[in-house]
Amino acid sequence: MDAVFFDMDGTLVDTEKLWFQAESQVMRRLGAGWTAADQENLLGGSMPSTVAYMLRASGSSRDPEEVASWMLDGILGLLADGFEVMPGAAELLAEVRAAGVPVGLVTSSSRLMADAVLGGIGRDTFDTVVTGDDVRHFKPDPEPYLLAARLLGVDPARCAVIEDSPTGVAAGTAAGCAVVAVPTGPAIPPAPRRLVVESLKQVDVAVLRDLVLSEGPVA
Repeated sequence: MDAVFFDMDGTLVDTEKLWFQAESQVMRRLGAGWTAADQENLLGGSMPSTVAYMLRASGSSRDPEEVASWMLDGILGLLADGFEVMPGAAELLAEVRAAGVPVGLVTSSSRLMADAVLGGIGRDTFDTVVTGDDVRHFKPDPEPYLLAARLLGVDPARCAVIEDSPTGVAAGTAAGCAVVAVPTGPAIPPAPRRLVVESLKQVDVAVLRDLVLSEGPVA
């Protein structure tokens, strides 16, 4: 196994509830409501796709850049008050690093948001960080994971991706990586070189190595 790539929102840190608060606040400014189903439709998506959805849902003609600024200000303010790491994530991250395996953070969120999270968990935790600001094509396109692998000089086929959304899982798979899925929204079915778990407490370095070497569906 050449590297392990962690998604951020909903996988490494529990920011989905913070996103819901920020999105709800923005939608109130746009004169509309926001539901859990709306958020589920956007899991793993980028800021541009989120803003476009919100403008369609609200019928607003506001400038997308203005709405994106509202969103970013809102989520950064909430992160400043503190956030939680997802169950098992810190332990798995520490074990992977102790094993000498390079680790990357690959998120569709902005560099500002990634920096806010890294400020809380340690900026030296990851060997490379790829954000939505670094790519032209967002997940489910494989570009984010292919870029992370290129920055580390590793073969994507010998890497493991850890994701929580169908969008992120699709990106990791398209990049040729093995994928651990920890669904926080829609169900994600098992597939070749994909392991679906309820919590990262069920995953360790040995599990990741076996997954990277596997070819068929994983139980």
